[in-house]
Amino acid sequence: MGKLLLLVLLGCAWLSGGVNGVLQGKSLVFPSATEDSYVTLQPVAFDHLSAFTLCLRAASEQRRSYSLFSYATSGSDNEVLLWRNEDATLSVYLSGKIFRFVLPDITALMRHLCVSWESTSGRIAVWLDGVRSLRHVGHQGGQLRGGGTMILGQEQDRVGGKFDVKQCFVGEVTDLNLWDRVLTPTEIRAISQGGCHKAGGNIINWATVGHESSGTVSLRDNEDCTI
Repeated sequence: MGKLLLLVLLGCAWLSGGVNGVLQGKSLVFPSATEDSYVTLQPVAFDHLSAFTLCLRAASEQRRSYSLFSYATSGSDNEVLLWRNEDATLSVYLSGKIFRFVLPDITALMRHLCVSWESTSGRIAVWLDGVRSLRHVGHQGGQLRGGGTMILGQEQDRVGGKFDVKQCFVGEVTDLNLWDRVLTPTEIRAISQGGCHKAGGNIINWATVGHESSGTVSLRDNEDCTI
């Protein structure tokens, strides 16, 4: 009876969200296109960002456009948005400004993706499987506002909602981490090699981040993990 009660409590905790540690060694699977399946991440609070690196692993067989990561604030519903376009290019939105990168497409094979930006130079770079894109320059001297909502699986047209089923993500996401600095090329290459990076981000650490799920999202063991 004790073990049964523990399993029930753990199941209820996952359904209600916000369970620390449960994502370590796990993947989030979004099995089908819906407008109500998503995961809200609960990062370490910050007032603003003048630099960041966001890394994740993802796989999808969808050929339409979709959101890989959505961060919305009261000032901009696209404060940070990673958007896979219908032509297989990747758009990075920073405070509503759009920067498009021509990259190999995300496919059913798991890809490691990082995006970095820093305010002083305005340099924006995308890394795919440890290889850097050419750099763009944008949002120079700007900041990214804190206090917003971070969501996987949907694109926010207002903070925390107004989702469109035609923009949802269908596939698998894991190992998402966010730092408040630009990682070095050596660090990014090391993270891209092998699954379940142990040294997580200081704003989002996949191993410990609180989260809340909705809809048909499922949690699966990540067979790529080396931990």
